[in-house]
Amino acid sequence: MVQTTKIGLITLLGLFLAGITSCENDLDAIERISFDAYSPDETTKNLKMIYADEGYARVEIFAALAETYRGKEEITKIKDSLKVHFFNEKGEIVSKLTALYGEINNTKGTLMVKDSVRLYNYEKKQTLETEALFWNQKDSMIYSKSAVKVRSPKGTLFGEGIRTKQDFSKYELIKPVGKFQLDNELEFK
Repeated sequence: MVQTTKIGLITLLGLFLAGITSCENDLDAIERISFDAYSPDETTKNLKMIYADEGYARVEIFAALAETYRGKEEITKIKDSLKVHFFNEKGEIVSKLTALYGEINNTKGTLMVKDSVRLYNYEKKQTLETEALFWNQKDSMIYSKSAVKVRSPKGTLFGEGIRTKQDFSKYELIKPVGKFQLDNELEFK
């Protein structure tokens, strides 16, 4: 009986050691099976990002779904709608940008939005509508080369492109067309 127990223990120990050594993983093989170069490095639902300057919020971004890709540049693709609030020096929201899709280039500090794009200025009650718009964090400029429509209580203007600060208080229409009531206080370049 002692002999049988000894043989059983040796057999059990041998099986255990064989099991340990056979469980070795080939990391290259696992990566070939599970790695997808087109998959995001990070996925976030209900994203809220705040860009601050000197401790004060300047830009706030909300997204239903965000996918971040890290390569030569860090790109966050925003899907299923996004909303951006732009703040003034007092911390008040002065304008709001909405779209169905966007891409944040975290490396360059830029944002591109497209599909049902709207930029709204609360004080002037004016809305910019276009299909694609770009924002540059460094100079706070928003621009588009696409067809644009600017609606305000004074009328509606159309153009092929626009340049404005992120607060959308003043803007420059590229190739404007349409009727608009001008104020005497407007500045011309």
